[in-house]
Amino acid sequence: MALRAYVTIFFFCIFLGPTVFGYDQKDVKSWCSKTPNPKPCEYFLTHNPNHRPIKSESEFLKISMKLALDRALLAKSHAFTLGPKCRDSREKAAWEDCLKLYDYTVSKLNETVDPYVKCSKVDAQTWLSSALTNLETCRTGFIELGVPDFLLPLMSNNVSKLISNTLAINKVPFNYTPSQENGFPEWVRPGDRKLLQSSTPQANVVVAKDGSGNFRTIKEAVNAASRRSGSGRFVIYVKQGVYNENIEIRAKNIMLRGDGIGKTIITGSKSVGGGSTTFNSATVAVVGDGFIARGITFRNTAGPNNGQAVALRSGSDLSVFYQCSFEGYQDTLYVHSNRQFYRECNIYGTVDFIFGNAAAVFQNCNIFARRPQNKTNTVTAQGRSDPNQNTGIVIHNSRITAGSDLRPVLGSVKTYLGRPWRQYSRTVVMKTFLDGLIDPRGWLEWNGNFALRTLFYAEYQNTGPSSSTGGRVTWPGFRVLRTASEASRFTVGNFIAGNSWIPATNVPFTSGL
Repeated sequence: MALRAYVTIFFFCIFLGPTVFGYDQKDVKSWCSKTPNPKPCEYFLTHNPNHRPIKSESEFLKISMKLALDRALLAKSHAFTLGPKCRDSREKAAWEDCLKLYDYTVSKLNETVDPYVKCSKVDAQTWLSSALTNLETCRTGFIELGVPDFLLPLMSNNVSKLISNTLAINKVPFNYTPSQENGFPEWVRPGDRKLLQSSTPQANVVVAKDGSGNFRTIKEAVNAASRRSGSGRFVIYVKQGVYNENIEIRAKNIMLRGDGIGKTIITGSKSVGGGSTTFNSATVAVVGDGFIARGITFRNTAGPNNGQAVALRSGSDLSVFYQCSFEGYQDTLYVHSNRQFYRECNIYGTVDFIFGNAAAVFQNCNIFARRPQNKTNTVTAQGRSDPNQNTGIVIHNSRITAGSDLRPVLGSVKTYLGRPWRQYSRTVVMKTFLDGLIDPRGWLEWNGNFALRTLFYAEYQNTGPSSSTGGRVTWPGFRVLRTASEASRFTVGNFIAGNSWIPATNVPFTSGL
């Protein structure tokens, strides 16, 4: 049977097969009308044999979350069956990404419904945002490799809509700060001072290329960490050297500690031009929550002519990167999802080189635009696709300047602060030094008028030759923040609730402006 016919039959079985159960559809219709996607909400609730009258919004949220989880599990199961039908390496690459991403989606949805996981409203909004981002990433992989999207389960679109509904129901005030009774893991609670006792925490294992450690490769050390008993912090000390590896870190609470920028270097060269997806091109990919990196250079050497090529991808919730360097060209640093903090880091690139849909704050960082293949650089491309996702890129008290290779041709290259990758793209640049490389317009369109009304781009008290906002774009979604109260929404303390979890990592940070 042709694959398209197979998927179509599955689609009709899912959506037309069940008989309607006999309950009050007016009740369902009333509740579902409060969501952005009422039709899938109504359909799946009225075809749920366990349905009962909904008495409160909190109950409606729990039911909606469980519904999204059930459909995600079914979509994941169906996606698995499509593997043998992949006809070439590109289809297989996109399909393999989707299997991982469905796993991550199911995991995050599980965390929101598991009664044994402490979960604040902000945690739930973060994990639901991440679940939705995973499905978007799955679709993106098929598109960028030119693979027909009929390989995707047709029902995945409805999973996205159901997750979007839960985001709308759970929606929290922008300035909401979680209390100490939150869903953070035990190691970030104020009582845990282990990492604060030393600026160089004791290593559990040592990696050294010369054989003087426990392992010669980082991958071996990461595998050992995944086999450890318990869930406490596991520190991997990586001695000076160049490690040519592609690594995925799935275990929680891992720390990679190197000998410093330019000394401990992890490098790879995967790229979209070389047949990978952007998602899978990362030299280092971090999935496990609570990750910390310190004194490491993450590098992708695919070069400016091979398209998207990621040095580091992080989907780790509550992850911290301190005194690290991220080196590449297009799509260098993929802040994929969840809450992330970067302090005193260097980021090098050309096109969209800080991108993704995390809630990420960059503080006291050096951002270097390099010489692009074409004549245009964009520093950011934030990927918020739903108005209720609590995500965005914030650049605070940093420096945006030209890299050494860009300086000789500075007059022939236009560099912008960002462009809207998704409809609700959100990026804020505040109290940052903008050197003369930034175009007076500041920001660049993605494609015509796409997202110019729905994006949120803002600047606040920047300095330097390009900081004047007099010639900036006049899009409805762009604004200059005038007051400290407006800007404070995007600080470490408010935007990623950093006061609750960063102190335990022993990384310095400024909570406010």
